[in-house]
This record gives sequence, structure tokens and C-alpha cells, in this order.
Amino acid sequence: MTEKHVKVLVLGSGPAGLSAALYAARAELEPIVLTGMQLGGQAALTHTIENYPGFPEGVGGAQLGELFQKQAENFGAKVEFNMAHEVDLSQRPFTVKTDDGDYKAETLIVTTGANPNHLEIPGEVELTGRGVSYCATCDGWFFKDKRVVIVGGGDSAFEEALFITRYASSVTLIHRREEFRAGAILQNRAKEHPKMNFILDTVVTEVVGTDKLTALKLKNVKTGQESTFETDGLFIFIGHTPNSQMFKGQLEMSDLGYVLVNDKMETSVEGVYAAGEIADPHFRQVITSAGMGAAAAIQATKFLEEKETVHS
Repeated sequence: MTEKHVKVLVLGSGPAGLSAALYAARAELEPIVLTGMQLGGQAALTHTIENYPGFPEGVGGAQLGELFQKQAENFGAKVEFNMAHEVDLSQRPFTVKTDDGDYKAETLIVTTGANPNHLEIPGEVELTGRGVSYCATCDGWFFKDKRVVIVGGGDSAFEEALFITRYASSVTLIHRREEFRAGAILQNRAKEHPKMNFILDTVVTEVVGTDKLTALKLKNVKTGQESTFETDGLFIFIGHTPNSQMFKGQLEMSDLGYVLVNDKMETSVEGVYAAGEIADPHFRQVITSAGMGAAAAIQATKFLEEKETVHS
């Protein structure tokens, strides 16, 4: 098993990770990016991204990830298809254990992202991108004049539902309980909206469709009654789970498991930075993640320069 020494190690290869790699590479720090499971991160799973500047016609999520990668590599970043499974942040250089050996990193930029929670029902995975979505700001436009269902009861479900009313002909919000967790203002706005409908005490049990979603199977949790509901789209907003398990007990986190950072992307451990959805429960956009990644790399560069100045 090998041991590699690196000045800047980036965990994750989504927009935050690859932007961090680009900035670190341009500072001639020869960063290494460990891709993790999903090259390009969550963005790569999005069919078309239309709200990233510079692409008037939109751009494929996977294609955008490839462009990010190519640009970072042009300036000397190395992208390795490898996954970290254990870190020791108790001393610098930090130790990161992977399938292919250990890395000793002077600085670490954590961009391991967050995954949207799934309903875990038949048809959900198969029809993701064909009617099933987890991001209204990404995919809402594709449902112009179509019928859409939202699942969830919190603020994000209501915010996304109201956002989609701009495009969809009707938006039906389905919630497993009678009460919503969303704030009163959002609830009132939704209830007053002419396009909004609500089905309560109900869960979706199956996503129906071959090439694309055509209907949902529903079940009332109180009566047990089952029904079929025709729709063109299903947006699922039942929270995200940040991929932060590896850093528990080593980095300060919120109650929900997001890594806490200050405005310079610095974590509770000096020399460790976090960017993108691992540290952002709020925006979750390609552009904000990329900006956070750039900021993290700028800070890592300053940190290394200061350490060198002290030692020289």
C-alpha cells in the first residue's frame, strides 16, 4: 500500500471539489481530487442545467462536470478515481485512508456533498430524470403546463411547490400527516394559490410509467384506502442527508450533520475546509457550490503560504 504526500487534497468531485481543484492548481499546489462514488457529484445526475452562467442553451450535468474536470486538469490538478473511507484530523499532515493507500495532506478540502432522501419505493430510481426529480430550481421549467406532485411537508417542500407553480398547470402537495412542518407564511401562501392542491394523511407507494412517469399509487395511512393519481412529475422534498459520517467527532457539525464553516469556508480544524452541499443546507446550487469551492481553495492557499513564511 502506498502513501502519497500532497499539499491540497480534495474529497469529492462535484462543482465545489473541481472548482477548489482549479483554484489550487492555478496556485501551483498540485491538488489531488479523490472522486468518491459519483464523478461530477449530484450535478452530474441532472439531465440539463439551465441556470449555470455561460451556457445560454443550458448544459448537460455530466458534460458540465467533464468541463470542470478538464479545466482543473489543464492547470495541473490530478483527479483520481478513488474513495476515502477514514480520516485522521488530529494532526497535520492529515491522514486520509483510501482503497488504494494513504494520503498525507497539508490541507484538506471536504466537498463530499449531500444526498436527497428517497422515498425508497418501486419505480422511483428507474424514473429519476424521467418525471421524478429532487430539485425544482433545476427541473421545474421542464414541467411547463404539466401536472406535478410534491411530496413533503417542510419549508423546502412548500418553497419548491410555490416555485413550480410558475410553470406547472397544477401542483398537488402530498403529505403523510395532517399537519405540516412548514412555516405559517409559506403555508398560507400555498393554500391561497389557485394552482395548489393538497392530499393529506397519504403516502406514495409506487411510481408508475415505462419511459416516463404517468401516475402514482397512493395509500391513505388512516383508512388504508389505495388509489391511482395521474401526474406528469413527482418532486420529492423529504430532506437531505449530508455525507459527513466520516468526520463525526472530528469536525463540528450541525444537528442535521452538515459541517459547520465560517465565511471563509474554514471548519473547526485549522487547515481543513468544507464547501458545497456538505456545508450548505440552504442553496444547493451548482453556482453556489462552485463559489464555495473557489473560496476554500483561496483560503487553503493563504494558509499554506503563511505556514511556509513561518518556517522559512
